[in-house]
Amino acid sequence: MADLQYATVYLYAADMENKLKLPATWWQSIVPILSWLPAYKRVMLKADIVSGVTLASFVLPASMAYAGLAGLSPQAGIYCYIAGGLVFAIFTTSKQVALGPTSSISLLVGSTLAILSGGDPVKWMAMASLTALGVGLIAVVAYLIKLNSLVNFIGETTLLGFKAGAALSIASTVLPDLLGIEGGGHNFITRMIHVAQNLGDTNLAVLIFGLSAFGLLLAGEKVFPGRPTSLFIVIASIIIMGTGLMEGLGIKTIGFIPAGLPSIHLPLLGEGEMKIIIELAFACFVLAYIETISAARTLALDHKYEINARQELLSMGAGNIATSLTGGFPVSGGLSQSAVNDKAGAKTPLSIIICALVLSLLLLFFTGLLSNMPKVMLSAIVFHAVLGLFKYKELKRLYFLNRNEFMVAMVALAGVLLFGILEGVMIAALLSLLMVIQKASKPNIARLGRIGDTHRFSDIYRHPDNILLPGILIIRVEASLFYFNAQLVRDTIFDMLDKEDSPTRLLLIDLSASPWVDVAGSKMLVELSKTMRQRKIEFRIVEALAPVRDMLRKQGIEQKIGHISRKVTINDVVNDFLEEEKAKISPEN
Repeated sequence: MADLQYATVYLYAADMENKLKLPATWWQSIVPILSWLPAYKRVMLKADIVSGVTLASFVLPASMAYAGLAGLSPQAGIYCYIAGGLVFAIFTTSKQVALGPTSSISLLVGSTLAILSGGDPVKWMAMASLTALGVGLIAVVAYLIKLNSLVNFIGETTLLGFKAGAALSIASTVLPDLLGIEGGGHNFITRMIHVAQNLGDTNLAVLIFGLSAFGLLLAGEKVFPGRPTSLFIVIASIIIMGTGLMEGLGIKTIGFIPAGLPSIHLPLLGEGEMKIIIELAFACFVLAYIETISAARTLALDHKYEINARQELLSMGAGNIATSLTGGFPVSGGLSQSAVNDKAGAKTPLSIIICALVLSLLLLFFTGLLSNMPKVMLSAIVFHAVLGLFKYKELKRLYFLNRNEFMVAMVALAGVLLFGILEGVMIAALLSLLMVIQKASKPNIARLGRIGDTHRFSDIYRHPDNILLPGILIIRVEASLFYFNAQLVRDTIFDMLDKEDSPTRLLLIDLSASPWVDVAGSKMLVELSKTMRQRKIEFRIVEALAPVRDMLRKQGIEQKIGHISRKVTINDVVNDFLEEEKAKISPEN
């Protein structure tokens, strides 16, 4: 019922806009909140309030933990949810996605800025906020020029390996805090070597406290799924620290958190670091958009409604810009916090606004209590969060499905561990592009044979019982024809012709599986037609799609081989050719 009421929003909004003499569809596409909020029903309010409070309870400790992972003060993570969440709710087309820090992006920011900032916390914060501003601006530009489809070049296989590597890298970053020792090292290998060298200095009290918290988080997830069990565990840890029972055991707390809401200011930085900041912002943008759109599509599918992938570029961009102006760092629509929001019953983005209001109240009146939270508690929360990044079962299934793609995932994983998160993102992106190019550069060229007594033809490699017609070579190019694969296609055709047992009298090319032919590809077909004419081989093209026919006609190929019609099939050409051959050898001739 709630979804039905939500769906009536558009009719109501259109009526309101007509009264105001404004183009309703324009406002709906740019600022979706103007569509659904005027038609908001009271029956949905209770669910949104409950989900908003639940979400705030979940993200409060997680946001502080992710801020630490990014090398920033705990309140920076809360600022992200307040500023970014409020603005994101205005522009998003998703009902349940929650915008905030995520583990992989937080580590990406922290590991990159650790060296660049020289350890200066003020500079570190400014650079993190500037990175968020860069992410926001890149997203807005991508929205304006409609680049949302380009992110699809980052394949799921590559991301699977990248996230597994990120999980191990993140775990190695917080492991020293869990052991109560000083951290060190600039990548996974050096960090683990540092831990091994200093393992003898482990603080057992810190380790026991952290492992207990981690165990309770795991148990809470199993016993009370979708509930903010982490909040109750955090409250318990604060109470324990407040009793003074842990004094002298070396368990450190997060310390002073400034009360009040964040101030609005534009992050500024010298020109010397801008190149690296832009590179970091682009890497964060790719990760953020993939995380946001993946979460949005998953939840939209579950609830049977549509999201606008391009609009989510604008919503994510606006959220990151708002975050940058309040001392935050790059954010995205993470699946974990969005799943909590969904399971708590969120009906509209109002739940995100309520979450931001609850967090604002906590910053105004309860920061004194938060200062007693043990740091090892945040490490346990991060450990618990990264478990979802390492998808062992999916990696195992990928190994079973396709060994080549599994190796690509492993290369992405190794890239993160050996070179770092930022470099790992770049390696993942490059691998995805190389996979696309490699597959397109070596298209499958199938030889077709007749299926029994039917009028249909299919690949003889897959169906060896198909009938081959003497003197007729029928092939299907199963990819677009581009400049980088045209020569391979040409060479393969000539190789097939040379291997024929009897002289070929008809070469028939089926282009039904070729969505596009560029100038080089069309030129290759024109040259092929000339060569076939010299060899006295009839050359025909069938089943070409409209864009392909247009390109070939511009090249003048129809003057050489005849009309390329969408109505003519392989069977039509074959039958006409056989009739002509029969007529040539008839007694009358």
